[in-house]
Amino acid sequence: MRIIIFANGVMDDPLADAIRWIGPGDIIVAANGGTRHALDAEMIPQHIIGDLDSLEPKVRAQLKASGTVFHAHPPAKDETDLELALLWAAEQPAETIVVLGALGGRPDQALANLLLLALPALGDREVLLADGAWTICCIRGGETRVLHGSPGDTVSLIPLGGDAHGVSTTGLAYPLRDETLHFGQARGVSNELVREEATVTVQEGLLWCLSKESKLQKRESNDS
Repeated sequence: MRIIIFANGVMDDPLADAIRWIGPGDIIVAANGGTRHALDAEMIPQHIIGDLDSLEPKVRAQLKASGTVFHAHPPAKDETDLELALLWAAEQPAETIVVLGALGGRPDQALANLLLLALPALGDREVLLADGAWTICCIRGGETRVLHGSPGDTVSLIPLGGDAHGVSTTGLAYPLRDETLHFGQARGVSNELVREEATVTVQEGLLWCLSKESKLQKRESNDS
């Protein structure tokens, strides 16, 4: 089972993204204003989470009649609606969480959404943030991420919250072998696949992995 969360960022073609990412049995969740993207994608969200200030009464009534469950939170809260949706998803028996519509629009919201990938509550889940051709994940210390794509696909590795140590890669044009990527430096930007499968391993720290066209489909523990 997977959970698909629609956030309230910019989506140029919600239906195309839905076709690409949503499959049978997936649970559809909207983070408050992300409801409009879900509806534009011809999806009825099973759950809507947030302060619900973006929902018109008529739309809310129609969704309620369709069986949508509302998880209402007060407007004055510490968490964003997407954060609340991710924390809810982390409590469900879903191995994979995909977030659509998290980028674009306000830069503060987009940056905050990217940082949410590092939430400790998501540590044992596969969480992907998908935006058009781009897929973004957070690789944690002790993990290996496998990327599937085509030679020439862009892959960028950016440390998050501090230096990332013991970074090793296979299948990339500019390989790393047990190296440190320093926080605030751009060394890991604009690498690329040289074959259809590549791996990225991190021994310590956090690393954003941003991949254009290729898909981040599998996560392994280094102990496996």
